Amino acid sequence: MAKKSTTAPSASTSVEDKLRALYSLQIVDRRIDDIRSLRGELPLEVEDMEDEIAGLQIRLSKVEEDINQAKTETKGHKLMIKNCQDKIAKYEEQQKNVRNNREFDAIAKEIEYQALEIQLAEKHIREFEASLESKGIALESVQLKLAERQSHLDFKKAELDTIIAETKREEELLLSKSVSLSEVIGDDRLLSAYQRIRAKVRNGLAVVSIERGASAGSFFTIPPQRQMEIAQRKKITIDEHSGRILVDPILAQEEEHKMALELAAILG
Repeated sequence: MAKKSTTAPSASTSVEDKLRALYSLQIVDRRIDDIRSLRGELPLEVEDMEDEIAGLQIRLSKVEEDINQAKTETKGHKLMIKNCQDKIAKYEEQQKNVRNNREFDAIAKEIEYQALEIQLAEKHIREFEASLESKGIALESVQLKLAERQSHLDFKKAELDTIIAETKREEELLLSKSVSLSEVIGDDRLLSAYQRIRAKVRNGLAVVSIERGASAGSFFTIPPQRQMEIAQRKKITIDEHSGRILVDPILAQEEEHKMALELAAILG
């Protein structure tokens, strides 16, 4: 037995008027779905690429920071070597004027210490230069990838902007028409049921007509008596198999024709 809506008709809007408005609303919402489907995954693709580029920019900044740090450290160690060399030259000059072996040995130790400092600084410089080479390769790789992803993002954004520009006016007009049709229905419970069904079914069609004795998209035959009741348009009937609201094919054809004319006029 087919399930029936518990929504009671209002005094101002007959069940048939509600069914017509519902089917028209479905036509409008179906076109809005088509427009949004045209955009496809582009908005998500753009968002993902923007996130990826943000990550690459952070990585680029880190590599540049590491390179600058390595350059600063190299410069500091080179300055240290120069200072050590100056000290060695000074100590060697002092050695020429020592008065005893103890002073000579003390200065010799200072010279030896400064020489060790130079060796250590040179070791660090070699390490930083090796690091600079690898960081330079990493920097070039990140820059190339960033430029590539930015170019891809620019292309996708331009593609999305074009689609949005082409469909924005139509979508806005259709959304306005969807609101006005909802107001014609004037039944919050019925509208909630409609939206709930749309969200649940795969193709978003909450209102369907009977085709070849079954609801559109269903293989389950509707008994002739039930088809006659639906054709009388006295109550809201929900198909027990598909869960969709049912209308008779004549009403569906009339509303399809009427809405085609209305939408053509609206969209100019």
